[in-house]
Order: sequence, then C-alpha cells, then structure tokens
Amino acid sequence: MGFLGGQGEIGKNCAFIEHDGQIVVIDCGLTFPEEDAFGIDIVLPDLSYLVERGRDVRALFITHGHEDHIGAVPYLLRDMSVPVYGSRLVLGFLGPKLEEMKVRDFDGRLIEPGQTVSVGPFEVVPFRVNHSIPDAWGFAVKTPVGTVVHTGDFKFDQTPVDGQVTDFQTLGQLGREGVLILMMDSTNAERPGYTASEKVVGRKLREILWNRPGRILVTTFASNVHRIQQVFDAAGSVGRKVAVVGRSMADTVRIASELDYLRIPPNTLTELEELSRLPDDRVVVLTTGSQGEPMSALARIAAGDFRKLEIKTGDTVVIAATPVPGNETLVARTVDLLFRQGADVIYEATSEVHVSGHASQEELKAMMNILAPRFFVPVHGEWRHMVRSAQLARDVGIADENIFLVENGSVLEFTRDRARVAGKVQSGQVLVDGLGVGDVGDVVMRDRRQLAQDGIVLVSVAVDPSTGDILSGPELISRGFVYARESEELIEEAKERVSEMVSSLYADGDREWPQIKGKVRHALASLFHERTRRRPMVVPVILEVDSRSKGE
Repeated sequence: MGFLGGQGEIGKNCAFIEHDGQIVVIDCGLTFPEEDAFGIDIVLPDLSYLVERGRDVRALFITHGHEDHIGAVPYLLRDMSVPVYGSRLVLGFLGPKLEEMKVRDFDGRLIEPGQTVSVGPFEVVPFRVNHSIPDAWGFAVKTPVGTVVHTGDFKFDQTPVDGQVTDFQTLGQLGREGVLILMMDSTNAERPGYTASEKVVGRKLREILWNRPGRILVTTFASNVHRIQQVFDAAGSVGRKVAVVGRSMADTVRIASELDYLRIPPNTLTELEELSRLPDDRVVVLTTGSQGEPMSALARIAAGDFRKLEIKTGDTVVIAATPVPGNETLVARTVDLLFRQGADVIYEATSEVHVSGHASQEELKAMMNILAPRFFVPVHGEWRHMVRSAQLARDVGIADENIFLVENGSVLEFTRDRARVAGKVQSGQVLVDGLGVGDVGDVVMRDRRQLAQDGIVLVSVAVDPSTGDILSGPELISRGFVYARESEELIEEAKERVSEMVSSLYADGDREWPQIKGKVRHALASLFHERTRRRPMVVPVILEVDSRSKGE
C-alpha cells in the first residue's frame, strides 16, 4: 500500500494497493495553489510511479466527485490507459474534463454500492457514506491477505439531503468478517462531538431568503451538490428565482440536473440578464468564489470588475463554505470588499450557513469501533489532523504499534498479522501553469517569488571582446525595484560599478563572459541590498561587439 497524495495535506488524494505485482488505485485528485504560488493554476500529485508501472495498474476507483479526488484523473489518462470505476455523477463530471484535455478512449465503468468488482487478485465493494455530494462511497478492497477499507470522505448524517444514509449494514458486516487495514478520513479529527446535518444549512438558507428584503448572492464550492440543491429548494419555497454565475458552478448545475442528482423546482432557474426585470426580493444569484479566488465571479463582483452584476446597498451575500487552509486571507479580502460595496455578508463565523462534510471525533471513533481494524492508517488531512486521528484510534483500543502515520511516497507492507514501513516511491507535486504541466519547478517558483517581492534589474553593456573596451552602456532597466527618476544616484552608482568591474576583470585577463556575468550579478545584488535592504533579481546582458568589424 502506498500514497501519492493526501498525506499531511488537504487535497490531491491518491492511494494505491498492490498485491503480486498488480495495482488498484483509489482516487486521483488535485489541490489548489497557495497564495504565493504566482501563476500556478492547480497542483497535481506526482503520478510518475503509476505511469511507470502502467501495465500493472489494473483499475482506478473514485470515492466521489470532488476535485481533490477526481481532478488529476485527466492528467493521468493522458499518459496511460486504465479503467476508471465510479458513480454516474463521477463519470458525468469527468466527461467534460476529459474532452477539454482531448483524452480519448476513456474506459469509464459504472458501479453501484454493494456491487463486487473483481480486478486481478482484488475484489472491490463500494459502500455508501454521507458527504456534501451525492454518491459518496467508501471501498472495501478484499485481498488475499485481508480486507482493506478506505472510508473516502464521510460523516454520519441521519437526515441527508438526498435521503441516502450511510450503509451501516455493510459496515457492520465488514467488521464481523474482519478488517485488516482501515484508511480513514482525518479532516475533522480535531473537532469534538458530531458534525451537524446538512439540513441545518437548508433551514438557515430559507430563513435568510425569507427575511432579507434585497437581492441574495450565495456562494459555495461548485461541486457541493447538496448545498446547491438546498439553495434551489430555499429559493423555490419563498418564490425567488436563481441565476447561476461562474463556469464551474454552471457546469455542476447542468451535469447534476441532467443526471437527476439536482432537482430544480419549476420556474426557479433563470438567466442573469433576466434578474434586472425582477424585484430585488425575488432574486438569488448562485456564484463561484467561496474561496476568494482572484478570478472567480464573486471576487470580481466584490472588486467591481464584473460587468453584468454590481453590488448595491441592500444586497446580502451568503458565503456557504469554510476557507480551505491557505485561503483565509483571500476570503477575508473578498468579505471586506463586499462590505465596502454596501452588502451585508453572512459567513460561517457569524451564522449557520455552512456545515462540514467530514466526520467529527465521535463519528470517527464510531467508524473505528464498527470496523474494528487490526491496523489503522489516518489519511486525508494535514499532519495535525492525522496525529489527532491516531490518538482517537488509541482511545478506542487500537494498539500503538498497529497505527501508521505516513507521508506521501511512503509504502506500507502488510501480511495477515504484521505490518511495516517498506520504503518510498517517487512522490511530490506537479505544478500546472496554463498548458504547461510540470515545466514549472522550484527554481522558477523561487524566481517568481523574488520578482514579486523585490522586482528585477536588467543591466546591459556592449564590450569589444578583443580589447575589453566598453562600447555602449551600461544601461539599467528597473521594474518593481525602484523608480529610476527618483533613484538616479543609485542607478548611476550601479552603472559605475559595472563599468569598473568589467574593465578590471578584462585587465586581469578574465575573458570568461559567463563568469563575468556572475560577478556583475553578485556585485549589483550586494550594492542594492546595502543601499535599500532589498534583493531584486539582477540579470546582466553582456553583448560582445567587435569594434573593428563594426568600423568596416
């Protein structure tokens, strides 16, 4: 068993189980970049181990349709062919992604809870759990050594939006038959008690839509189908019409409604352009941007950059989501801008407009008690979540030596009665920037951060290589460092230092231009830091011009 993502982090979940040289994979997700990852669109797990073992990878099983579980699938399928097993909703969400990336010959296979899928030495059985999206499953993977259970993202919701409760009967049967290894969602392992039902949010949304006189804008994760359903239900119950804004939100509404996972009340869905003809108290806008993403619809609306919709006094904005770790600043900025525009903003810190889709401590302990695993591996969480999950496992009686806290790349080897960390496989992150996948690495990101922090200085000088005479320059161009007209003294000092250095190096017999560039770069960097305490990127351009040929 190994992990390519999701360990010690939120997102890019990807685990694999191997027996006798044959592999099944569970989930293949992405995550979103941190705020200082300039230009990066998404982050993928390093899937090279699976690609290299391509013929041994027999199947990919998807627990549910959130991006952190399916987002990297198209990138994997560009490099290898493997059957993908999932629900109608999962396969429906994957379709447009695969089409956009021109992935052909997709072998998508529909499965249902309780169905047994035989793949090589494995028998895989999906079972229903509750989450913030329909068709959320865990998997029981029966191997010749024993049964491995992966919970997927789960919580125990006795009043779910779609009426489909967790399959406790299958869980109980698995526990009675014996579970060798449990891999369990650890996201909310720090939260005591139980996670509230999604229906709590539905009641609050109806209250807001009934009592607020103006327009209502609601934002949530675009893939949170249950939350989207409750927005439409609440709007329909109070006679408001809903316009959908944002590409990903529109795609979710279209696909989920076509597959009958989202049931929109009659005469509720409308176009954004139609809202201007309606009274404010009959308007709801469902939009992307719950994480404050700079190019999302809500962020642009908050900044006044969205042509089709402007915030006005009397509007209410409901942020029905919680910030993903790392996005807190972006969300806070969006909230502040909305208040400045005259809106009232309701968010988790001030109202019950969001509940988690992940189990809290009592549910986690209940899952462990039902399944009674011999070995326990916390998954899907930052390191602190996984540590707390391991503590909960000890609380329910799992022996400390049978609990494994592992990082991405770790491989665990299990027999019927023993387990050990058996080594590492290649893992890490692959950055996606536009159409480039993996071509932006640590060096490029370091340069981007330096450019963003202290700017760049380009210095150019033309030199006769035969004499070392400076024919033109040095010329300095500064961007994002200092304004040249206000820093003439510093610029002139830098030019003089370059001239002196080039002449001195040539006089000393140093004719290696790459070395000269390096010394010029170091000298200017030292000067700029000494004068400004800043460290701009310095790019020397030394042109070799033969003055004799120029004269001819």
